[in-house]
Amino acid sequence: MTAQLDAVVRGAAEHVCPLPHLPAGVSVVRRRVRTVLADWNLAPDLAENALLVISEMITNAVVHARPPAVLRLSRIVDGRIALRVEVTDEGPVAAGGRPVAYAGECGRGLGIVTALAAECGTRVDADGVTWWAELLAP
Repeated sequence: MTAQLDAVVRGAAEHVCPLPHLPAGVSVVRRRVRTVLADWNLAPDLAENALLVISEMITNAVVHARPPAVLRLSRIVDGRIALRVEVTDEGPVAAGGRPVAYAGECGRGLGIVTALAAECGTRVDADGVTWWAELLAP
């Protein structure tokens, strides 16, 4: 019974981090997230891909959206090992309630997220715009 309870506790983990609305805040959050991912004992490839996806997503929120913004990480262990990354910010939202895609100076950020994530997308609700990605362990 103890082993089952321990597995349930280890199976679900979440980390929530408000994002400072300053470009310099991205590196601070990235260092904090690196520690969280190490504590979760994720596979090195998954952790490195996650850091890249997280960096792109939080940079977009800080540079292109209105504050406040929040990063939410969820470790998923349900027969697979995955990491769900969500960044919720205050927009902008286009007509019809769809989030505005960030073009950015380089325009590669969302392409990187799409390439590394098993699934990704957006959600618009009362909390704002949430950009999410789910990464799977190799």
